[in-house]
Amino acid sequence: MQSTLINDSLESLSEVGKLYADRCDFKMAEAYFTRAGEGYLEQKDYPNYLKCLNRLLRIYAEMENHVAIDNLKERLQTIVIKERVALDARTYYSLGLCASYKNQHKTALEYLEKSLAVALAADDKEGICYAISGISIIYTALNRFEDALKEIYNLQVFFQILPLPELKLASQIMNGHILRQMGKHEQALEIFWKCYEELRDQKNLFVFISLLYAMGVTYLESGNHDLARMYLMLAKSSADPENMRYSVKKIEKRLAQMGDVNNVDYDLIFDAVNKQITEKKKGKVDFKNQFILLDLLRLFMKTPGEVHSKEIIVEKIWKQSYDPRVHDNKLYVTIKRLRKMIEPDFDKPKYIFRAKNGYYLNKNARVLLQR
Repeated sequence: MQSTLINDSLESLSEVGKLYADRCDFKMAEAYFTRAGEGYLEQKDYPNYLKCLNRLLRIYAEMENHVAIDNLKERLQTIVIKERVALDARTYYSLGLCASYKNQHKTALEYLEKSLAVALAADDKEGICYAISGISIIYTALNRFEDALKEIYNLQVFFQILPLPELKLASQIMNGHILRQMGKHEQALEIFWKCYEELRDQKNLFVFISLLYAMGVTYLESGNHDLARMYLMLAKSSADPENMRYSVKKIEKRLAQMGDVNNVDYDLIFDAVNKQITEKKKGKVDFKNQFILLDLLRLFMKTPGEVHSKEIIVEKIWKQSYDPRVHDNKLYVTIKRLRKMIEPDFDKPKYIFRAKNGYYLNKNARVLLQR
């Protein structure tokens, strides 16, 4: 009896967390999923514990909280080793999507192919659908549009027998994105408008914002800047930048293409085309031919809050293997020079911070990478 009451209570926490997640209040959703997950772990209910972690992974990916994602990965590794728990298809799917958010497409595809293999072995039809959906996303990112469309069409068979309205709608939006990137704007918009009608029943703010963005980008690429501006501005005004860092950045990049982003909204703006940096207080910063500093700043600005180890920095910036005797001082001097360029107060840095084995950009800094 007591066990039933506990399970009902934990299930209620998960349901409330999902309600907050659907309305994009991810900070509140995080609190409920965390509490539910801790309860399931205490009960050794690993399937439901993994469900909570999956939700948290998706939330942290959208919030660009890479530290939290790494911590969850460590937890997963712990229960795999200590409790001999096999990860399910949905967990591999969530890990794949987290990698895709960071443009790590090869890693993402490996996770998603593993997700599909696990789901097929367990005859988990729902897991199969999610894995196929994720694979279509990565194929699209890799410009494998025909392969992506095949995966989308494979899903339609499953949707005839499985009630997965959210995934079905997300796959339709993905279908529209694929057609958009193939230059078939009218077909893409036709799909998006059908999705718009279906959203009336689902009341999912995250999907709604994603759809507004999709429509705005499609109108932009088809040459209708007025409608593009309207839908992108609607998407931006609907998205909380603290909860939806990843999506807001995507929206603002498109608005920046049309000159509709107010520079005062940002602490740092990186204009990749003109190799120009604008800091909120200092204004335009002349980097002249400081290409190493530009590359280093761009690396940090791609993932605010993520610690880049010395090994990674040396490999990506100098294209060399890390040797502490050679590179420690070089890194120290380079970071110092970068801080002098961008920090309003060199003695009290607000952007570039040092970690135990590397450096990172303040995750609260409002940054814009213009390509």
